Amino acid sequence: MDCYLDASVLLTQLIQEPGTAAVDRFLTGWTDGLLVGSFAAAEVSSAVSRLVRMGERDAVSGLAMLADFDTWRVGSASSVDVEAADIRLADAYIRRFDLMLRAPDALHAAICSRLGLTLVTLDRRLANAAQALGIAVVVPPPPP
Repeated sequence: MDCYLDASVLLTQLIQEPGTAAVDRFLTGWTDGLLVGSFAAAEVSSAVSRLVRMGERDAVSGLAMLADFDTWRVGSASSVDVEAADIRLADAYIRRFDLMLRAPDALHAAICSRLGLTLVTLDRRLANAAQALGIAVVVPPPPP
């Protein structure tokens, strides 16, 4: 089954953080297709832009990070566009207060639901909500 990578997973490929090793192991072992949503890509760009705005990276390194991401995305994953039906479904998920979803996370869940994809995330709240919605989820475990 193909999997959909959310921004929490994608960012570990650009920024060394606690989940990086777990995601690296997962990606190395995954044999089916990897999908990256256009919205998830925009979230990655937003996170890098924030690093530049906050002075944690300069513009040159920010652009280099985004170029690396674009290269990885083209070579390693297929792209998934957001459809109007995804937005409507995300709205329905958000209205389920028990799920405690924010709009971006609800949109990722909706895309996975529409396409029957496994969601790969480091976000525990999103993982729990997706499971409650019947969406297959993988949270890459930390190294032993």
